Amino acid sequence: MTTSRELEDFQPAAPDPGRGSGPGRGSGSGSGSGSGHAHLASSWSPKVADATRTLLAALLGADPPVQVVLWDGSTLGPDTSTRVLVRSPEAIRRVVFRPGELGLARAFVAGDLDVDGDMFAALALRDGLSTSPSRLDRASRAAMLTLVRELGVRPPAPPPEEARLRGRRHSQDRDAAAISHHYDVSNEFYRLLLGPTMTYSCAVWESPATGLDAAQEAKHELVCRKLGLRPGDRLLDVGCGWGSMLIHAARHHGARGVGVTISVEQAAEARRRIAEAGLTDAIEIRLQDYREIPDGPFDAISSVGMVEHVGREMLPTYFASLYGLLRPGGRLLNHGISFPGDPAGAHRYRPHVGPVPLPSGRDFLRRYVFPDGELHEIGLMTTLTQAAGFEVRHVENLREHYALTLRAWVRRLEENWDDAVALAGAGRARVWRLYMAGSALSFEAGQTQIHQTLAVRPDAGRSGQPLRPRYDSPVPPLPSTP
Repeated sequence: MTTSRELEDFQPAAPDPGRGSGPGRGSGSGSGSGSGHAHLASSWSPKVADATRTLLAALLGADPPVQVVLWDGSTLGPDTSTRVLVRSPEAIRRVVFRPGELGLARAFVAGDLDVDGDMFAALALRDGLSTSPSRLDRASRAAMLTLVRELGVRPPAPPPEEARLRGRRHSQDRDAAAISHHYDVSNEFYRLLLGPTMTYSCAVWESPATGLDAAQEAKHELVCRKLGLRPGDRLLDVGCGWGSMLIHAARHHGARGVGVTISVEQAAEARRRIAEAGLTDAIEIRLQDYREIPDGPFDAISSVGMVEHVGREMLPTYFASLYGLLRPGGRLLNHGISFPGDPAGAHRYRPHVGPVPLPSGRDFLRRYVFPDGELHEIGLMTTLTQAAGFEVRHVENLREHYALTLRAWVRRLEENWDDAVALAGAGRARVWRLYMAGSALSFEAGQTQIHQTLAVRPDAGRSGQPLRPRYDSPVPPLPSTP
């Protein structure tokens, strides 16, 4: 995030003498400070800025919704309170070699591209893209050739925050590495981002004025009520995070819980929080893969924000494993992000930024945020849930709630930006700012959804469900025994 003082220091960048042919970016760390790029404009050929303006005008139009400021001080668009700062030609170089979302994201993560002001307004530039590189006019094509010639022909190295996983996809070792990339950042960083509830999933909002902490508590309560938890019930929380769901279930419903995670940092912090809450006799946290849980049956299973990491080929194994761990009549609450339509995910696996298609499997989220993460359509998820033996009883779409949750997280991040950078590093903080703001807009536009699916393991045809369940009401007490 850029401050007014940093804007005063915003100056053009100088070439990197170690790059060889073509200039490189300055010595900035990518923290959002202009001082790292504070060098003389004459260090760069004016052709680079001229060609950039020509190309941007073709892609964004002459009147984009926010002003774009180049490293030489020239601008495109009206004077707006939000500005996109192209701090260095290296930003353009990244986009030329990787057109679309990934090139722009790499430039932002590296600090070559920045946003001063409202991140959501800046992302509106995606909607203004008027063409794709294959349809540029002659002047724009000439500008692109000029940029390639002036900036060099060697692709720039991606920022170090980009994930590089090895091994068989969705093997236990690779899954552990993927989870570690995202979750083993810093517990203090997540506390700053998420607030005291330490809950990293969609909250449930009565209204936008509810507040993040209350909305997260409402989500925990909704899950407990859908599961019908009663005192003494044995609850398994798959992908338990920092233990918040289990703490709520034990404290408010008398449940006994087991939580599993494959994040070392999460497990340590969850155990600390459970001890602090005085619930060590009621809750056990394990560093364990869901495929390795040996001690069912459980009365109920919650899986909140975990199924996105499972992968399409492992979904049958995932649901079969949970089915085997649940007693007859027990309930499963699966809470996960999904794509609307397109059950196979083939088309949406290749995302777009405006009209610009991105290379398959190379988008920002998969490389920087959720490596190996996969989203699926709710119909497919329902089919696979029932194929494992479950009976699906209730499905609820909470996409508007996730948009509100993400916007709240973005506010917390931006309000605590310096602390976030100190805890996680500038590049990682930038990843979170970009991905959370972009995801909020995607949920608001209906391009992404999130569903809570309640399923039961039937007991000789008995579901154990009331005829008209009311999940916004407390769980009724068990009938008294005569």
